[in-house]
Amino acid sequence: MKARTKGSSRIEPVVFHTFNTIFMLFVVTVTLYPFLQTLAVSFNDGSDTLTGGIYLWPRVWTLENYRAVFVSGTIYHAAFISVSRTIISTVLGVFLTTMLAYALAQPQYIFRKKIGLLFILTMYFNAGLIPNYFLIKNMGLLHNFMVYILPSLVSAFNLIIMRTYIRGLPFSLTESAKIDGAGEFRIFWKIIFPLCTPVLATVALFIAVGSWNSWFDTFLYASSDIKLSTLQYEMMKMLGSIMSTNNDPSMLAGGQNNQVQSLVTPASMRSAITIVTAVPILFVYPFLQKYFVVGLNLGSVKE
Repeated sequence: MKARTKGSSRIEPVVFHTFNTIFMLFVVTVTLYPFLQTLAVSFNDGSDTLTGGIYLWPRVWTLENYRAVFVSGTIYHAAFISVSRTIISTVLGVFLTTMLAYALAQPQYIFRKKIGLLFILTMYFNAGLIPNYFLIKNMGLLHNFMVYILPSLVSAFNLIIMRTYIRGLPFSLTESAKIDGAGEFRIFWKIIFPLCTPVLATVALFIAVGSWNSWFDTFLYASSDIKLSTLQYEMMKMLGSIMSTNNDPSMLAGGQNNQVQSLVTPASMRSAITIVTAVPILFVYPFLQKYFVVGLNLGSVKE
């Protein structure tokens, strides 16, 4: 009987780890395959792509799909606007969200519950598209770069995560700093802010991804100003143009380069556009990933 127990105890970990490895390999394959297949199509010749059968490796290598994407001179300026709005929104959003969360986490602040409730209500109630448009117009933000920054500076969801994380920090840290004569801002900047690195990385990733992927605000508030056009909006317009051509390559890229256009198709262009818009965030994520799960868990467990 004891021999059976010892034998089964040795077999169970092996079975578990084997099953776990197979399952995780399956999950990784299912997760990566769509991206790798899109990447392969983006580097494959457009006319060859129409025949199908492109899986994980291009059959006929070419860079013409990406040349067709970047043939328009507005793409580079739009990319600059997208990078600028992402960096500014992330830096200001993280700093202001942390500062507000610190204030709302203080037990001696008598209005913390009322202000917190106001932010929570914004998660469930929205005035709608038309009132928001008139609000932006009355604020003078139409055709203004700040329309990308001001309306989304503080998110209620990010604020709740940040406030919960700060509440979990030892109260003795701020008390000892106050005894030594430190003011509130000094405590925030020198003590609280450095201790919030995991949740700061989490919130920064949320803000950066949302700002980078946003194109609808450009469509609503700055579509007529080419100087404020973002990369996502330009890609959206190009994708719409591709869909309207109904697989007519001669209509792609605004008729600027017929030699390039003869080598691309809507399917290959869609893949190239997807890669162009996704790769920048994919490069950023590995630097924040080690903080992401920790910050999200610590910022949401306690309330």
